[in-house]
Amino acid sequence: MRIFHVTAEHFVELDAMPLALPAQGFLWVGSARREFEVATVDVQAALQRWTGGMLVDLHLSDLLNNQLPSHYDYTSWYDVLVFRRLAAGAGSAALFVDDTQGTLASAKKALESIDTSPVGFAVFDRVLVTVHPTDCAVRDYFAQRLASLAADHETRGNARLPASPADLMLRMVNHMVDSYLDLRRLLTRQLGYLQQELLNPKSRFNDWQVLLDSRNALNLLEDTCEDQRSAVQEWIDALDEWPDEAEPEKRRERELLRVRSRDVLEHVERVLSHVRRLEQSAETAVQMHFSALGHRTNDIMRTLTVLTAIFLPLNLITGFFGMNFDALPFIHSSGGFWAAFGSMVAVGVGLVAFFWRKRYLGH
Repeated sequence: MRIFHVTAEHFVELDAMPLALPAQGFLWVGSARREFEVATVDVQAALQRWTGGMLVDLHLSDLLNNQLPSHYDYTSWYDVLVFRRLAAGAGSAALFVDDTQGTLASAKKALESIDTSPVGFAVFDRVLVTVHPTDCAVRDYFAQRLASLAADHETRGNARLPASPADLMLRMVNHMVDSYLDLRRLLTRQLGYLQQELLNPKSRFNDWQVLLDSRNALNLLEDTCEDQRSAVQEWIDALDEWPDEAEPEKRRERELLRVRSRDVLEHVERVLSHVRRLEQSAETAVQMHFSALGHRTNDIMRTLTVLTAIFLPLNLITGFFGMNFDALPFIHSSGGFWAAFGSMVAVGVGLVAFFWRKRYLGH
């Protein structure tokens, strides 16, 4: 568990939970889910000292639940947002070296690398509590990021640190949504490889389980994005119902929160749109695969039908001269064989030419 003190000019990591809130800025308490579960009593006691209220038991359960979908809830003294991150798991960057490399084995690993673990936020007026998965890098990333912004502010004076816990929460949510770009490239390459295998006329596609897993993964991502969009939209609606601020600086901060919230919602909608395009692309590839199979089957049946039509009159001629009668024409003639053979060749060549002109035969 890490505790940070954030102000407009400074960003400092504290050694332990302070007894009281600092005079300026706000506190950020970032913890892994298991650490938060162990230290729940201490965190609740600290929140009681700092804010005069603790987390509701149901919200504690939400923050500790590793399977909870994205959602938003609120009380009169704090807001709770659970946001499932979209990320490619550890080692996924090595699954595809470039835009063309890929195998079915790497496609399976790409599906297994998708991580949608939830990150919980409890937003007080001057305290932000975040609960992360064990391997989540968001907390450490923002700790380094805010330290860098504080250093830039001291040297240049142009860096802007988060002005409130809600501002920091929106920055973290926006970062998690933008990290979907890595996963998007991974899924796009994987599905592109599967589509090439589906439409390759020189191979027979038998890896339907991988394709089914891909479609299931896309459906899961679509549901995740839908929950994310609903949670952010509920946050925006609740933000609009906050009482108006009297001070111009506070009104400006509130407007910046609205701008960041709308930006996060727009990013989530873009992610959702891309997932749906991938689903449509996979469905289109399957339909094209079966259409190509049907076209190939029609070509084979047409060729077999034409060959049958060509040899049918030849069988008729051989059957006619094979009858056991003494009075058949050419039966006792020395040129009878060549006459029958010539007629068979002429009929065969004529039928081949006829079907070729009708484009029943081709390369």
